[in-house]
Amino acid sequence: MSISHAVQHPARFATTSADTSALEQFADGAVSDASVRHPLIPARRIRAVLFDVDGTLYRQRPLRLLMAAELGALAFTRPLRAPAIWRTLSAYRHAQEVLRGGDEGSPARQVELAVSRAGITPDAAAAIVDEWMIERPLKHLAKCRAHGLDALLEFLQARRVQVGILSDYPAAKKLSALGISRYFSLVLCATDPDVGAFKPSPRGFLAACARWQLDPQDVLYVGDRADADAAGAAAAHMPAVIVTGAQRQLPTGTLVVSSLERLRHVLDDNYNR
Repeated sequence: MSISHAVQHPARFATTSADTSALEQFADGAVSDASVRHPLIPARRIRAVLFDVDGTLYRQRPLRLLMAAELGALAFTRPLRAPAIWRTLSAYRHAQEVLRGGDEGSPARQVELAVSRAGITPDAAAAIVDEWMIERPLKHLAKCRAHGLDALLEFLQARRVQVGILSDYPAAKKLSALGISRYFSLVLCATDPDVGAFKPSPRGFLAACARWQLDPQDVLYVGDRADADAAGAAAAHMPAVIVTGAQRQLPTGTLVVSSLERLRHVLDDNYNR
């Protein structure tokens, strides 16, 4: 049949109400298909994946070794300044673990405790933390990428699943250094106004769900720490996956996988576990 014939007799080819209903059902099905297999509840689907950054998207041990070498070199390159830098970084990390999960576990409070413990000014502490915990590690991240990271993100993108970040520290520069910023529709950290607390507070997890307008049960959190990532997800009633090679005591609703590559297989409907 020619196109001209169709143009001359449009009524014969008009869309019926039944056709419209079928198209709407197809569209609804296409939207509902934007999901992957739920790793814990077969009857449900995962519609968004929220990632931790440090120790999850990149291997933390090799990065720490590289940074330890740089910090150790300060004894020779900046011998007068080195003790203050070492003391401040140690105090900053200690303060976070002290505050983690408490009602006052905010980044601002962390700086206050670190300043008190290290005996330096807030401005000096902020400069040291920014240089040694944010800026200097960036150049090493690409070579510390987690195994299977790119394949997992490509898989989630192909399935049209929302992907986001929830980290205790600002993550934008790290994602850029890893070359993966384009995959993430949402990037949250503890300093954001609607979060304002470290994991395992459920605030950040619930803030992500609110931004995406999704039930926490439909969002999967992926991290590397049982005490922060798994516990925080559990507090928000969100399923979680912990990427680790070690056996750990984990909250109910948490799965352990050995790598991001293994996680991709777990989420893929076409892969037999």
